[in-house]
This record gives sequence, structure tokens and C-alpha cells, in this order.
Amino acid sequence: MALQRLKEAAEKAKCELSSVMETEINLPFITADATGPKHLNVTLTRARLEALVEDLIQRTLDPCGKALEDAGLKPEDIDEVILVGGQTRMPKVQEVVRDFFGKEPHRGINPDEVVAMGAAIQAAVLMGEEGVKDILLLDVTPLSLGVESRGGLFVKIIPRNTTIPTRMSKIFTTVVDNQKSVRIHVLQGEREIASENKSLGVFELTDLPPAPRGDPRIEVIFDIDANGIVHVSAKDVKTGKEQSIRIEPSSGLTEEEIKRIIDESKKHEEEDKKRRELILARNRADSALYSSEKLLREKRDVISHDTAESLEARSSELREAMSEGDSRRINELTDKLVELLARASDEIERAESESKDSAQQEGEMSENG
Repeated sequence: MALQRLKEAAEKAKCELSSVMETEINLPFITADATGPKHLNVTLTRARLEALVEDLIQRTLDPCGKALEDAGLKPEDIDEVILVGGQTRMPKVQEVVRDFFGKEPHRGINPDEVVAMGAAIQAAVLMGEEGVKDILLLDVTPLSLGVESRGGLFVKIIPRNTTIPTRMSKIFTTVVDNQKSVRIHVLQGEREIASENKSLGVFELTDLPPAPRGDPRIEVIFDIDANGIVHVSAKDVKTGKEQSIRIEPSSGLTEEEIKRIIDESKKHEEEDKKRRELILARNRADSALYSSEKLLREKRDVISHDTAESLEARSSELREAMSEGDSRRINELTDKLVELLARASDEIERAESESKDSAQQEGEMSENG
């Protein structure tokens, strides 16, 4: 009971100090001991209250700076600053806001009612009410949305803080020859590695026509409506065949969980960067090895013996490096293999050109004969 009385008196004093420089806190019979009842009678000044909450006020500036950074804006780009919540009636809060944004905060809206008013307007907009048809309230995606790609990477399709409704897409392809289906793993989060993010759903685009790896074009489309519902579809550009999935808004994440996810992405940024570099290096190496194997299989009789042996040797070195997991070494050997492939392509082009010229000369001799 005493604690409740103390909290009520503290709140009353805080409110009063928004309009006066000092206030009395008078709580008779707040407690008692062996010597008798105890009374609380103290004077609290505005300066003392501001000193007590200084760290709390300063902590609010970090989200302000982050919001500006995410939006690509500077404080001077902001037209109006609206104060939300009864605490913003404190002169110190208004002073800090004014210093940060370089302008007086807007005081024409009751800070206790502004959130409820906004929620009511948004509800009316979503319901299609006549009186709010000219009003547009914009929401943003709290976390990035994307899909898992080759090697377990997370490819962001809709970045965090994108205004909704929105529609974005990316083109992907197959990773093996004659691949019959593509698995679309939809994720939400900020980590570079797919397994470190929240899985929202999985679906497959099936019955793809036979084609060499890298040839098919699969368009993955993310569409978020005004209600925050996410529609994800995958379409084979050539055939028009399509599959999709629907994901409900927010996926059950609280503000605390969203903050934790963002903080963890920053904490593991360097670690994720190294893992991403290794995955990208292995993907690039795998593509080079595929090209080398295909060239040796189809054109070995056209290129020189030395070039063929060099391709086999470089390919063997590269496979060994991939198993060791040194991204720098993998990239170095991939570069050398790519150079060899370019040289082999030149040899093939020259050989085919000479063969064509020879056939043409034989044709001319035959006609003259």
C-alpha cells in the first residue's frame, strides 16, 4: 500500500513539474517503526527530476537517428515533429527534441490521444470508410523479407523499413542441369545466412522443362498489401507456370523480438560477412568447375593437350581448396581457372574458324573443278 501511494505521488509530482519549477511531495503516515509513524515531506525541483531521467531522454535519440538513417533523411528534411505520450509534456523532452531536429515540436495534438487517433484512422482506411478516402497512412516492414539461395545465403527482396503496400521481385535460376523443380524458402530477418533467420514458409515450383543449369529464369515476387499480408509467388518466365504462398502479417513477432533480431544481426555482422564470402566463393568456384567439365567433355578434341591438362590440374586444385574453406584461396584458384577457360574458348573459336575456312575453300575448289 505504501509503495502504491509513493508511485502515485511521484507521478503527480512529475506532471506538476511540467508547469512549475518545484513541487511538494507530502505523504503522512507513509510507514511506521518501533518509534511510531513516519511521514514523507520533501520538495522536488524540475532540475532534480530532469537529472534523474536524463539518461532515459538521451536513449530516445538513438531510435530517432536510426529512423532518419533508414529513411535516408537528415533532421532538416523533417517538416513536423509530433510528440507522442504524456511524458513528452516535460520541458526537457521538448528541449532535446528541438535541439536534435532543429525545430520546435508540433504541439497541436494531444500526446495522450495521438496513437489512439492514428489507430482509429487506420482502421477506417482499411474498412473503406467514406470520410477517410483521401487519407493515406503508410506502414513499413519491420524486418527484411527474402528467400534462401544457393549455398544457404539469405537474399533480401524487400529490405527492412520499406513502405507498404509494395511489390518487389528478383530473378533466380537453376543450379543443376535439367532441374525439374525449384524450392522457394521464404524468410524474415537481417542475417546474411538463411538458417539464422525466421522461416515463414516453403513452396515448390515444379514441372520445369529440361534445360542446362543457369538457363531458366525464375522470377520470385513479393507483394505486401495494406493489411501487411505477404503474397510470395515464383514464376517460370519462359512457360508462365506459377506457384505462390500467402503469409499473415507480422508473423507473431513482438517489438522486443524485432529489436533483438536487429541487434543480433549487428553483433554477428563480421562473422556473417566471412560466412557469406566463403559461400559466394564456393558458388563462383562451382560455376567455373561446371564450365570446365562441360568444355572438357564436349570440346576436348578441339583444344590443345596442354590446355586440357591445365584445366584438369586447376580444377583438381580448386576442388581441394573448396573442401578446405579458405575463401581467398578459392577465389585465387577460380580466377586462374577462369583465365584458362578464356584461353580454351579462344582456341575453340580459332579451330572452328579454321575449319569453316577450310570447308569453304574445298567448296570453291569443287565448283571450279
